[in-house]
Amino acid sequence: MTYNWKKNTVIFLSSQAISLFGSSLVQYAITWYIVLQMQSGIYTTLAIVFGILPMFFLTPFTGVWADRYNRKRLIVLADGGIATCTLIIAILFITGNNNILLLYGALFVRAVGGAVQTPCVGAMLPDMVPEEHLTRVNGINGSLQSLITLVSPMLSGALLGLASLEIVFFVDVATAAIAIFIMLSLFRLPKSRVQKTPEEIASQNYIKDLKLGLAYIRKNPYLLNFFVLCIFFFFMFAPVAFLTPLQVARNYGDDVWRLTAIEVAWSVGMMIGGLAIAAWGGFKNRVYTMATMGILMACFTIILGIPIAFWVYVGVMAVFGLTMPMFSTPAMVLLQERVDPAYMGRIFGVMTMINTGAMPMGILIFGPLADVVPIEWLLLGTGAVLMLLSLVMLKNRPLVAVGLKKSAPPAELQPSPPPESP
Repeated sequence: MTYNWKKNTVIFLSSQAISLFGSSLVQYAITWYIVLQMQSGIYTTLAIVFGILPMFFLTPFTGVWADRYNRKRLIVLADGGIATCTLIIAILFITGNNNILLLYGALFVRAVGGAVQTPCVGAMLPDMVPEEHLTRVNGINGSLQSLITLVSPMLSGALLGLASLEIVFFVDVATAAIAIFIMLSLFRLPKSRVQKTPEEIASQNYIKDLKLGLAYIRKNPYLLNFFVLCIFFFFMFAPVAFLTPLQVARNYGDDVWRLTAIEVAWSVGMMIGGLAIAAWGGFKNRVYTMATMGILMACFTIILGIPIAFWVYVGVMAVFGLTMPMFSTPAMVLLQERVDPAYMGRIFGVMTMINTGAMPMGILIFGPLADVVPIEWLLLGTGAVLMLLSLVMLKNRPLVAVGLKKSAPPAELQPSPPPESP
């Protein structure tokens, strides 16, 4: 039977979208339940910590799993584990055991499952999608995720208003069951270019595999430069990502509709941006696309730091959201095209760690500062730094060299071969 990559990709992305939808519903429902029941900044912060930190610490290790084991099985096991945990907590809540600590346990388990699943998804796409179609597929996937991000908080709030938290839990269990059924019965895993036999896996040392992944990053200048720049980029995004609702409440009023307006504008912008990069594909050099979007994001951050009318503010948030997938999609495709398949899971594990860790680290610094200095000053300052980082990216020779589409970099900048296993 001929392998149909388009059909297989649609099936795969559909299963992941269904799973993500249920997970997003529960994530918002748990967070809002804790906020409403406890009305405490400490309890709310703990919810963020339990929901993010496991992914930050575990993904470099789970990335090794993504390179060693069957990625399809890992995704199914992660979905199944999360659904089982959710079902148990739903039953406990129904029977009257509604201790708030159970919800923190649920957030922790969900983060562990996400740490297993995320590197597998990123590493599987280049195995099933032809290289020339990766930008389009990643862009469409980004738009799909943005649509879910737009819809799920509104639907989660509506469900909590009409039914109990347990009902939302059961919705997540149902969506996970559907996603697992699709993966097991309809999705065909392409034969991986790095598929290992059980004997090969048994003969390998886990810690050595992890060290080899880190050595691969060090020996490829473009990867090291890419990750360092990403850390600074995401760190500097923290004020515009986390402090703009507080800025709106302080400057324009604390009406709920105003906060909703900027969130919807951001999500709609991201959805359109994903479709736009899927249709356009970006400049011939992916790094130029990333740097251009970085410059635009820097400009928008600076604009948000000056006095403007509220509806102009909403419009800036929308176009800001539009640039995000046009920055992240070329970054994702660059890794999928250039990283040796044997190291794909580990590299995406590191990327997930940066995604989940840099902005929260940033808010730990900028959050307290927002009570000391105006948020506008923070936006102006981080916008200037983002502009500088974008210009540095444009001048980064190893990174620009591998950014060319379907073009091998100069010999002196070719990615180093994978280190030999000790």
